[in-house]
Amino acid sequence: MKDNLLATPDLIPARMLNEYVYCPRLFYLEYVQREWAENVDVLEGRFVHRRVDRPGGPAPVPAEITAESKIHARSVEVGCPELGAVAVIDLLESDDGQVVPVDYKRGAAPDLPEGAWEPERIQVCLQGLLLRANGYRSGYGIIYYAADKTRVQVDFTPALVARTKQLLAAARALAVSGAIPPPLVNSNKCPRCSLVGICLPDEINFLRGDDKASEATVATTLPSATEAPGGVLPAPTGREVRRLVPARDDNKAVYVQGQGYALGLNGTVLEIRDKGQAVDAVRLVEISQVNLFGNVQISAQALRALVNREVPVLHLSYGGWLQAVTTAPPHKNIELRRQQFQAAGDPDFCLRLAKAFVSGKIRNSRLLLRRNGRRLDPEVLSQLAALRNAVERCEELSSLLGIEGNAAREYFRHFSAMFKPENEPPFDFTGRNRRPPKDPVNALLSFAYSLLVKEMMVAVIGVGFDPHLGFYHQPRYGRPALALDLMEEFRPLVADSVVITVINNGEIGPSDFIQRGEAVALTPRGRKTFIEAFERRLDQLVMHPVFNYQVSYRRIFEIQARLLARTLMGEIPRYIPFVTR
Repeated sequence: MKDNLLATPDLIPARMLNEYVYCPRLFYLEYVQREWAENVDVLEGRFVHRRVDRPGGPAPVPAEITAESKIHARSVEVGCPELGAVAVIDLLESDDGQVVPVDYKRGAAPDLPEGAWEPERIQVCLQGLLLRANGYRSGYGIIYYAADKTRVQVDFTPALVARTKQLLAAARALAVSGAIPPPLVNSNKCPRCSLVGICLPDEINFLRGDDKASEATVATTLPSATEAPGGVLPAPTGREVRRLVPARDDNKAVYVQGQGYALGLNGTVLEIRDKGQAVDAVRLVEISQVNLFGNVQISAQALRALVNREVPVLHLSYGGWLQAVTTAPPHKNIELRRQQFQAAGDPDFCLRLAKAFVSGKIRNSRLLLRRNGRRLDPEVLSQLAALRNAVERCEELSSLLGIEGNAAREYFRHFSAMFKPENEPPFDFTGRNRRPPKDPVNALLSFAYSLLVKEMMVAVIGVGFDPHLGFYHQPRYGRPALALDLMEEFRPLVADSVVITVINNGEIGPSDFIQRGEAVALTPRGRKTFIEAFERRLDQLVMHPVFNYQVSYRRIFEIQARLLARTLMGEIPRYIPFVTR
């Protein structure tokens, strides 16, 4: 990504022009929105460049170069404001008074008449044009394919030069247009792209309605599990939505709740220490997030290493309330945040999104009761369905709050029906209370919601949102309103489901709680047990009701956050909440 680091609003890096020729959408994501992700191809390419990325060797000025000059310079920066481009040339060689840019590629040379793919030929040609613009003679370039150690010569013919300039002008026009190109349709380029999880090409094309991105829809009737707010879903395309991202995140969340513990760095390993002695350790490359409860210290070296890897560090109170998040500098996608702030000022847009969030929550609450409730009065399911229908008729946020409140009261009034009846229930539960929770079930629910909101914070920050500006939950000092918005549809499916599971399975009992006045809280052992159950739930594979592929809940959090972003950017017509079948 070294060329991209040199980018200014007026200069397009040669590597970015390669991306434009390969996929205009990829170029826009990386150059304009500053998105970046690594996969095995990126890491292998970095390994291939490990030597040429280190500057070295003389690069004489044009007047000093003769036919006898021997040049072997690595990582040579060259730019031209008039041409509007910049590049870092991997290797610069000489040939009879000319300079020859050599560009390294990780793969093998393709079996093509031209000897190389067009994006690679355009990239090395632009490097040659930049050299010419700086007074050098350059008639051809070399593409070195590391896999088969092949050098392919690319002659800077008039046709290639004209094509390069044409594409450079088109890339610049796209960069200033403010309109992201549509995804490629069913392209073989997508599976190996490092940004496929950000781009979501098949998902976006599906939600647009068809391959031409129409907004055709088909009517459905309540209570279909895949129904979208407003009673419509995108029309089927007749093509399967490919799961192009891993079903699970192999990296794991780290939780540290031992009071007085400290986190330190030992090489590339994060150590958890008690009184200076390591009690546990995990490699940095295996960490997705770090959660610190209460008085847990972290060294500056460890914090810097985590931030450099874009691993968020979440600081929670001893009881589990999120208090701070330490991350790298804010996401570079300012375009998304501008759209977020603009959309948040549109009452009609906010209402549409809020109705989707609340509709998803009510439907999932109803689903959980229907699946798990015992001796359940059928009337409650009818009431929840009616409240869900009322959401669609709602015309004000204040009315929507009332509907949601009524649905929550009805849901929690029958919540205990989901506990196993074989034995005497270990806890009494008559309704929801908080601040502080006054019984064990409410203590579990509050802790579950605090864990869920910090997961949503990680998701929305990672996508590039401002987590404190929501559409349903209105801004309030210190409140992560957007994270609260997105978590609504997942409260029943994740948080409430874990509470029911740990009670019904006997994983948590009365001895896992402590009473302080009216407040009830989990003991350290109880928190540990609940966190383990919560992580199992997040790692569970579930079928996405719209795209029909299986991914973990934690992965779905990110997908839903990105779909919300695509809704704000106008790429898809509406946000569809996640509702299991």
